[in-house]
Amino acid sequence: MNRDKKSGQGIDLEKNGSGGESVARDKAARSRREFLANSAGLAVAAAIGGLAGSHSLSAHESAARASATKSAAYASALGRPRRIIIDTDPGIDDAMAIFLALRSPELKVEAITPVAGNVPLDLTLPNALRLVEIAERTDVPVAAGASQPLLRRLATAGHVHGVNGLAGVDFPEPKTKPVHETAPELIRRIVRENPGEITIVAVGPLTNVALALRADPALASVIPAIVIMGGSLSGGNMTPAAEFNLYVDPEAARIVFDAGIPLTMVGLDVTRKCLVSEQHIKQLEAANNPVSQAAGKILRATYERMRHGGEVTDIALHDALAVASLIDHDVITRKDYYVEVETVGEWTAGQTIGYDGHAPVRKSPQMETSAPEPSPAEIPYKPNAQVAVAVDPARFFHLLISRLTGSPI
Repeated sequence: MNRDKKSGQGIDLEKNGSGGESVARDKAARSRREFLANSAGLAVAAAIGGLAGSHSLSAHESAARASATKSAAYASALGRPRRIIIDTDPGIDDAMAIFLALRSPELKVEAITPVAGNVPLDLTLPNALRLVEIAERTDVPVAAGASQPLLRRLATAGHVHGVNGLAGVDFPEPKTKPVHETAPELIRRIVRENPGEITIVAVGPLTNVALALRADPALASVIPAIVIMGGSLSGGNMTPAAEFNLYVDPEAARIVFDAGIPLTMVGLDVTRKCLVSEQHIKQLEAANNPVSQAAGKILRATYERMRHGGEVTDIALHDALAVASLIDHDVITRKDYYVEVETVGEWTAGQTIGYDGHAPVRKSPQMETSAPEPSPAEIPYKPNAQVAVAVDPARFFHLLISRLTGSPI
């Protein structure tokens, strides 16, 4: 598959017209600093960042949100499977997350919505289709999502995930086809048809979810919860400030964090502690089922590349931990935070800044202008996320390996 070609299935956010090549060259020549200094650029960033601020919930929507949260909690209490949509960019750890979800009776996967991220969409889409075929779950619809972030050029992580996103392991071409709906359309339809029932599990850049919310802001009121793998309160992995998923599309992340959906952030603070060992890989390889064998091949290829001087020095199963937190609540410890996503920093875009209530929430002072401006107001502290602050790695791997192998360990 040619990584350089645009996927015909996905959502292409680029605008093409006469003189497109000249415009592209002009954009490339301008530095990010110049863009951010431009008032139009700042206005666009502010508009995207202000979904929650510009959309006050009506009494009806507030009631719907409360009902949605209660509905999901009630279903869980009754022991019914939790219904989820997995938004993903497969990806080594995405593959483990998808396998874990599909092989866990506590979860009912309603759809998988690939997005560009770890690798371009023309790889994440067929990878998702391959994974449902390996798991023998072609009943789960797969819908192509966004081929690039809302505003930025796509940054990928092929140096981590290999040339095809699955560590270079050569799996057969998928026979299953994606559904005709786009990912945001499918997310909206399933959530609207099942208000209060569908939890979003987002383990890639948040572009698809943001597009669904931007097209239908009231959708947030009928989503009972969203669990994301992303962010960090202890430094990034793409830059010193930003974790990869939020680095790729910080504007989308801002929309999701500001939407008012009960949100759990499973970030690098905990996922970096869930490191694959060779013993884990051997356990997967020893089991005789297609999922375990595929998982073993992907992790073995990654492990061997790591041993022979690849850029990857540890294999952390970031995305699988986010899924595991829905199966076993106590695998992570959560703490309330008010989290903001930095979108305008030249060096810090995608950074998650967390307030735990011990200090006022303040924005940075305004730039010097000809007209005096008031000092930035302090924002009342109100948590918008539960952030994972601790993890039990042994408990996580016991769950993961036992589900993928199909036997207790």
